Amino acid sequence: MLALGTPAPAFALPDVVTGETVTLETFADRAGLLAIFWCRHCPFVKHVQDELASIGRDYAGEGKLGIVSISANDAVNYPDDSPASLAEMARELKLDFPSCYDETQEVAQAYTAACTPDFFLFDADLKLVYRGQLDDSRPGNDAPVNGKDLRAAIEALLAGKAIDPEQKPSIGCNIKWKSDNVPSYFG
Repeated sequence: MLALGTPAPAFALPDVVTGETVTLETFADRAGLLAIFWCRHCPFVKHVQDELASIGRDYAGEGKLGIVSISANDAVNYPDDSPASLAEMARELKLDFPSCYDETQEVAQAYTAACTPDFFLFDADLKLVYRGQLDDSRPGNDAPVNGKDLRAAIEALLAGKAIDPEQKPSIGCNIKWKSDNVPSYFG
């Protein structure tokens, strides 16, 4: 996992809806950046996708938090995670943030993303301040999908307060790596 304080790895990825290239510089005027690694087919993502769209509506925008979602799944073997399918998902959820596709999987590897969903929150200096879970909810448990852990980190960031370094890691489906591209951090 990326250590807290690590600079955000650079990226240049196409937004699956607009076709425009999204980079770290896209969010230069923001109070921070939330990078969400997700996909369309994962039951963990489906379980929380409405809350993630709500977080976008609540925090994304000029002068607020920059948010980008990135899918790195092998779309050949998982066609639900293809750019066209991701664009459909973005439109259905009415996302207020770019949804990008990482065809080479290099960005996911640079971030040490391991699962979907996986969250990386960076401050205005693009230093990692949170790499934890959305909340305690999981498919099949009774915990509410409310984003309490991630929202608390975002609220603290926006208020200029310290973020608790004790963070529960994300849980979800593993990223679907191309057979010749499994990152070394998986052993």
